[in-house]
Amino acid sequence: MKPTFKNNKSALNHPFYDVIISGAGPVGLFLATELARAKCKVLILEKAEDPHSILKQMPFGVRGLSAPSIEALDRRGLLSELEIHKRIKNPHQNAKQGPQRQVGHFAGIPFLEGNVDTSQWKYRLPGSADTSLISEMGELETILTRRAESLGVEIRRGLAITGFHQTDNEVTVEAGDLFFQCKWLVGCDGSRSVVRKAGGFEFAGTEPEFTGYSAKVEIADPEKLEPGRNVTPRGMYLQSQPGYLAIQDFDGGAFHSLGKPVTLEHVQEVLRRISDTDVTINALHIATTWTDRARQATTYRKGRVLLAGDAAHIHAPLGGQGLNLGLGDAMNLGWKLAATIQNNAPHGLLESYYAERHPIGEQVLNWSRAQALIMKPDPHSQALYAIVHDLLNTRDGATYIAGRVWGVNTHYNIGGGHPLTGRSVPDFEFEDGTRMNELMRDGCGILLDFGTNAAVETLTAQYRDQLKYVSGKANEQFGLNTLLIRPDGIVAWASDTDTDFDELQKAAARWFISN
Repeated sequence: MKPTFKNNKSALNHPFYDVIISGAGPVGLFLATELARAKCKVLILEKAEDPHSILKQMPFGVRGLSAPSIEALDRRGLLSELEIHKRIKNPHQNAKQGPQRQVGHFAGIPFLEGNVDTSQWKYRLPGSADTSLISEMGELETILTRRAESLGVEIRRGLAITGFHQTDNEVTVEAGDLFFQCKWLVGCDGSRSVVRKAGGFEFAGTEPEFTGYSAKVEIADPEKLEPGRNVTPRGMYLQSQPGYLAIQDFDGGAFHSLGKPVTLEHVQEVLRRISDTDVTINALHIATTWTDRARQATTYRKGRVLLAGDAAHIHAPLGGQGLNLGLGDAMNLGWKLAATIQNNAPHGLLESYYAERHPIGEQVLNWSRAQALIMKPDPHSQALYAIVHDLLNTRDGATYIAGRVWGVNTHYNIGGGHPLTGRSVPDFEFEDGTRMNELMRDGCGILLDFGTNAAVETLTAQYRDQLKYVSGKANEQFGLNTLLIRPDGIVAWASDTDTDFDELQKAAARWFISN
């Protein structure tokens, strides 16, 4: 898409923004809060006039938050505002489970709580925030909107970006007859991102294996369907709540690509074929389709334009990985872009966004492709399904899958000799009851000194506004002595023994600018 710009002087009457974000979904909103917390002037342009949609509410809007997302929300004081998970039943639980609790799945194959060996996760503290949590898109957007507006973010709804033009110093954004100017533009506008298309980003990947359906229906004879998730020789269907259906029909994504309305007759035909029953649907209230198309932008930045969330990567929503992947993008990008705007960014800091997040996105896309392949109703896939099913019934197999599904094993390859480097900092509890996550509310980096070394504190003064010094003893320290923690909660440097000040200073200079 090549934007066309009109001669409209009203463009110059709008404030000049540090960042314009396209899209007021959870990713765009979370990114906006990160930028605004760092005193950046942010505008969000959202094409939808009404933020409320039945597709964002229960049960369509149910999403599972993984450990990195839960930690990110906790570090910014947002986790306590989530309420829905406190009153709804875990959707993985069903009558077929028996005494052990199902805590997740891979390609519809459950893994059980009793098989997950959390002791293998060396730096995860007992009593830390949950590894997974049920949330709802509508609730999450409401909470993030409230926080964004409290920080001064301007949100304009019913105003879609139609094009943009960038120079070496700024970006001019067109939205209908209006023009806005900013230093940076970020596309958080979903799988059909206008920003990605207008910016000429390559979106490489694979075509779908199936059409997925999510539907709210009235079923005359629901007893004909098995409860929970059912993989059949013809596809998959899920009946997790009364009248709520999810179906996967391995048609190569043919029906979804047609763009046709989803009728009652069509849903009934697909459901009967997949379930091998003569079940009858009396009413269809709402239905939507989706696929396992898996694509990823080959770069997340072109000049002053960046991508995050579904604008940067799409895949099947198996296991709820998409929302978590996007929130991770926002947490990673926010502080780096803010530092760049405020001239506090060391060389290469903004480039590290792509270097760190693209491999994580690639892993999730392959994870999605693997699940689609295993669920495919053919003899080869069914043989593989049986093997994976057996592996998930072993302790090591369940622990590996859980670590991936819950994001516990998320790691950035940023170098450093300590095994904690590039991983999320544990939520240490200090002797006074303060938790590590509570110390990260302001989005600053932290130099954590369990040894209370005056020389370490002196180093912090060189990075006055970017890095704060925290000392004291924690109830569990894992033998650690000193940690350098980035604003996103990632450990940039760590030591178990006496602090090597040369190495610590090198690490600090890589992520922060000295006074």
